[in-house]
Amino acid sequence: MPKLKTRRGAAKRFRLTGRGKVRRQKMGKSHILTKKTRKRKRRLRKSALGSPADVRNIKRMIKGR
Repeated sequence: MPKLKTRRGAAKRFRLTGRGKVRRQKMGKSHILTKKTRKRKRRLRKSALGSPADVRNIKRMIKGR
């Protein structure tokens, strides 16, 4: 079997923590920011963990296996 390539779109969106959890950015921080409150934009800065239902597939896409 040849080596599988990493899915570049997933590699740009997700990272693994030291313990193997999937880290992602929250959505909604790229545009249309004027109507969002300061508090909301501040909360969107922080990263979040990937959903347990998706973690297996995300790891497979990132590692290329």
